[in-house]
Amino acid sequence: MTFSLQGFDLDRFVRETLAEDLGEGLAGGGTDVTATSVIPADARFQGVMDSRDAVTVAGLPIAVAFFRHLDPDMQIDVLVDEGAKVEPGADLLRLSGNARAMLTAERSALNTVQHLSGIATLVRQYVTAMDNPDCTLLDTRKTIPGLRHIEKYAVRMGGGSNHRMGLWDAAMIKDNHILVAGNVGEAVRRARDAGVANIICEVDRIDQIEPALAAGADHLLLDNISPETLREAVRLIDGRAKTEASGGITLETIKAKAASGVDYVSVGRLTQSAPAADIGLDFTVA
Repeated sequence: MTFSLQGFDLDRFVRETLAEDLGEGLAGGGTDVTATSVIPADARFQGVMDSRDAVTVAGLPIAVAFFRHLDPDMQIDVLVDEGAKVEPGADLLRLSGNARAMLTAERSALNTVQHLSGIATLVRQYVTAMDNPDCTLLDTRKTIPGLRHIEKYAVRMGGGSNHRMGLWDAAMIKDNHILVAGNVGEAVRRARDAGVANIICEVDRIDQIEPALAAGADHLLLDNISPETLREAVRLIDGRAKTEASGGITLETIKAKAASGVDYVSVGRLTQSAPAADIGLDFTVA
């Protein structure tokens, strides 16, 4: 199973995650003291990773990489596709190989699959609650440092789409930028004059819309605005820029926000605080 994400080094992630768990570079570190003291070096295990809840799956190729890093000959069968919605009790992976390797890689593999599947599952819930094929659910930059690429991958597996990846691929003009520039129009003009190709501007009042558009904003982020005012904003913008609703959007409020006619709804919670999926890994002696 191959797995590649632009900007994400899978081999490095696996090495550094395992090194952290093993305490490499620390006094007394560098080994799994429990596995090496209790489990014979030639012992073999069979294992099954399964879901205890209904979840949307993400991260299995990364789990495979953890196990194969410690036992290149481990037999691994991936039983479901990434992005698949599975019922409680569904088997996700079957493993057969060196017991020490399985036990040492187990926590890192599970942590990753639980976290990414938790994101994908929450995204799927938001997409379902939104119930609007004409509106796209977006994530934000509210990600755990070092995990952005795989967290945003999990968003895609859940049926959402990615906002900008970082500070480099679009200008995002918010209230603090506007404060320094003096007003919305001046902030947008500065970004346009600097040659920025994609300019997103946050507005929280109707009277900020025309100055932002006149200065060259491509995308207006309508922050903490009611569905009624969102509809008015969409009418005023009239297709001259992409429109996005954001700010405290919940499973209960997303449908009304999306129904206002905006192109996007963004939700920071998708990556910031998605609960981990309940996924386990059980072993038997081979």
